[in-house]
Amino acid sequence: MIRTADAGRIRQALRAATMESHQRVDDLFSHFSLASAPDYRAFLRAHARAIAALEPVAQPDSPRLALMAQDLAALGEAMPAPLSMPSTGGDGFRWGLLYALEGSRLGGAMLARQVAQGLPRAYLSAVHAKGGWVAFQQQLDDAAAQGDADWLDDAIAGAQAAFTLFEAGARAEREVACD
Repeated sequence: MIRTADAGRIRQALRAATMESHQRVDDLFSHFSLASAPDYRAFLRAHARAIAALEPVAQPDSPRLALMAQDLAALGEAMPAPLSMPSTGGDGFRWGLLYALEGSRLGGAMLARQVAQGLPRAYLSAVHAKGGWVAFQQQLDDAAAQGDADWLDDAIAGAQAAFTLFEAGARAEREVACD
């Protein structure tokens, strides 16, 4: 079991361990102009590829995938095929996935302001439930406090898996755009 005093450091450890992956994903997604309908469609398809693989494992009751499908339909697009989830682990792994997903939701609120007028933005505007990012961080700390010695390693593996899927989704859409 992780000591309660150490649980609060979990976020910092996750952030440090995933910093390079997070930056790669941010760099890839920065190439999509959300003010352009074609780029915005590609951005949503890239996210859909990752979210469709991640949410069933991490947070099956989340409405984000449905909101994304709604936005894509409004743009005349079908949901793309999901990426393959490489593997799953225990509770720590799932919390690592959630860390990346909830972080993407936090970033989505800022990105929604960049979407051109008249384009749908239900997915990016999805708000945090039950107290937002601060509440999520507390839940993460509480889960870590209940975890065993491998919990943090599993959480890092889950967060890295999520970033890898977002990166693969962005790369897939950039390849389509270059064809």
